[in-house]
Amino acid sequence: MLQIDLYTDISCPWCFVGIHRLDKVLHEHFSGVPVNIRHHPVLLVPDAPAAGVYIPDLLRARYGVTDPKTAFARPEGEARASGFELDLSRQLWMYPTQPAHALIHAAGERGTQHPLAVAITDTYFLDARNTGDADVLADVAVHHGFDREEARAIALDPAAHRKVEANVARASAAGIRSVPHFDFGGSVAITGGRSEVELAAAIREAMHRGG
Repeated sequence: MLQIDLYTDISCPWCFVGIHRLDKVLHEHFSGVPVNIRHHPVLLVPDAPAAGVYIPDLLRARYGVTDPKTAFARPEGEARASGFELDLSRQLWMYPTQPAHALIHAAGERGTQHPLAVAITDTYFLDARNTGDADVLADVAVHHGFDREEARAIALDPAAHRKVEANVARASAAGIRSVPHFDFGGSVAITGGRSEVELAAAIREAMHRGG
């Protein structure tokens, strides 16, 4: 079985592209290969308030970007190139992602981690919902092995949030600070907005190294 460790944050548009490209590559080129995708958290804005951060303001303050469309154009174009629709102007708020990561972590014990992570990411970007809200997360999690109240409790649990932050700190200490970060089989790691060709090549190399 090929182990894939995937480091992302919910509100990262390149992570949306990367997750969907990974699924597409696996489906189209490695459908006969048993794969386990394990998700790990990275927090792009660890102190985001519950009300959210207005993304145009964040882009201006962090990167000096005065027109958000210029920052949106490349990930939107890469998504279209892979057959996915992504309109970043629909979701202009970045919410706390600790609650979502807490649920994704809990889903690892149920075998639903990857589909839940994809569903939460889609809910944020495609449905433009507040995935920092426990009720929104519960709406998604009930389709992936959770009882609604259980999902809300995990999303709201400060101890679960602290566990997420501890996992983020461990990843950072290991040198993982940019997302998406893909680790294939513990032997091949690539980071950023990689093409389908690059993802497929990395998977093949990891499989070759793994024998």
